[in-house]
Amino acid sequence: VRFVKNVTSWKEMKPGFYHGHISYLDFAKFGVKKKPIYINVVRDPIERLVSYYYFLRFGDDYRPGLRRRKQGDKKTFDECVAAGGSDCAPEKLWLQIPFFCGHSSECWNVGSRWALEQAKYNLINEYFLVGVTEELEDFVMLLEAALPRFFRGATELYRTGKKSHLRKTTEKKLPTKETIAKLQQSEIWKMENEFYEFALEQFQFVRAHAVREKDGELYILAQNFLYEKIYPKSN
Repeated sequence: VRFVKNVTSWKEMKPGFYHGHISYLDFAKFGVKKKPIYINVVRDPIERLVSYYYFLRFGDDYRPGLRRRKQGDKKTFDECVAAGGSDCAPEKLWLQIPFFCGHSSECWNVGSRWALEQAKYNLINEYFLVGVTEELEDFVMLLEAALPRFFRGATELYRTGKKSHLRKTTEKKLPTKETIAKLQQSEIWKMENEFYEFALEQFQFVRAHAVREKDGELYILAQNFLYEKIYPKSN
């Protein structure tokens, strides 16, 4: 309730941009007519879990000196899965579905088919754009074209900047095919992966109908239905 009031009543500086780990929140439930523009980015479920596993142990390049909760634990992700550890259990994959599902208790019941369908519904109906980390540059490009008030210059910054805004987990070791195969046997992975592929397909659909290539340059369909040049296409 406090968050909704803060977002909707604060007038000192507009527009406002709120960034953080926030699961979907229906503003209409609180009697608010104006909704925020929701955007988000999803990631391959296993890649996300592996990165988080090593992040808890070694941190990232953003704040390398900060002590993390599992610091000192040298066990690899492969070793954790082989030993049936809790930090790498399939249940830990259940994250992106509940965040898109929202604040209903059922959203956080691991393996809930209702939560999966609600997450899909919200992605389509409540989110302006959901990208994927594997195609982040195109996500930024579409945001800049659609919401220039917020994202003007973002594509150029992403392409030529120092990438200080992109954090990398330290000491991350890629899992073996055996480890991946073991996780993929779980119903939880199948559901999280179904949601991820659903999000990926939707993003690719939006991109395919918004972007055109001509003479080696990319153009995006603007509101006046003319293609405006965005940037030269990278080889």
